[in-house]
Amino acid sequence: MNVFVNKRIPEIGITMLKEAGFNVVIPENDNLSQDEWLDYCKNADAILNVGNNKFDKNFFDQCPNIKAIALFSVGFDHVDIKEANVRKIPVGNTPDVLSKATADTAFLLMQSVARRASYNFQKVKEGNWGVFDPLEGLGQELYGKTLGIFGLGRIGFKMAESAQRAFDMKIIYHNRNKNEQAEKELYAQYVSFEELIIQSDVLSVHANFIPEHAHLFNQSVFEKMKSTAIFINTARGGFHNQSDLYNALVSETIWGAGLDVTNPEPMSQDDPILKLSKVCVLPHIGSATIEARSGMSRLAAENIIAFSKGEKMPHCANPEIYQ
Repeated sequence: MNVFVNKRIPEIGITMLKEAGFNVVIPENDNLSQDEWLDYCKNADAILNVGNNKFDKNFFDQCPNIKAIALFSVGFDHVDIKEANVRKIPVGNTPDVLSKATADTAFLLMQSVARRASYNFQKVKEGNWGVFDPLEGLGQELYGKTLGIFGLGRIGFKMAESAQRAFDMKIIYHNRNKNEQAEKELYAQYVSFEELIIQSDVLSVHANFIPEHAHLFNQSVFEKMKSTAIFINTARGGFHNQSDLYNALVSETIWGAGLDVTNPEPMSQDDPILKLSKVCVLPHIGSATIEARSGMSRLAAENIIAFSKGEKMPHCANPEIYQ
């Protein structure tokens, strides 16, 4: 079986695939154009895909030999699951192994924004440390404040747990379903979306992205948030309208923002939001630890190996095809 891996990944996954007897194809230049990527896919039986390449009807029509897709990610919003189901193609993802790393990134952003770390670091780099000014570059403390989680799943739970332990923050959340574990262990309180945006001192997005969530956090939402609120997004850039977020920050409708995902992504270095002192932006590094990326490599390989044996992928985004 030919397995196409479109970018370099930690060696553990590649070794597993080769030891399982697969012909693993990894291009020397992994910065492929869309057409080049598609040409490789046409000659593959299975794909281990890194990045947000689109798997839609057009893709499946052009690549009829594809029998399985293993994503190097938790999210699968770039895959047309209905189309994959019609063609009986299992789609694997990599949950759990990056939950801690991504939650840590959200926690890092929360603290960085609260203490204006990026702004103050830039002052040092530019030689603008200056003399002591009691009113310059002040941040805010997080102790005892309210953390609102939109999407309290595995990652949101870890973020909430860290915030509660470090800063004794009160946890509120909005989900499609209640999270009984969080309510029991973290005393988290389920609230409506309206209550979430009104009550949160820090609002952190951790939900799975679906088209209906596009620009969910927009001007009308920011206007209902506290003027001291911090907005954190480590999920998908599509959740927020970046122009509206910039305007909310400039007008002091909200206090600050921490982003590991942007809209668009990658964002322009000229984006005006980067000039704001209460903003911290990272280049989508939520899973960028040795441990998390190695775990993702292992899980992706496990999905392909299980498929080749006629077994259900252990980490499957469309398990309904096995019913």
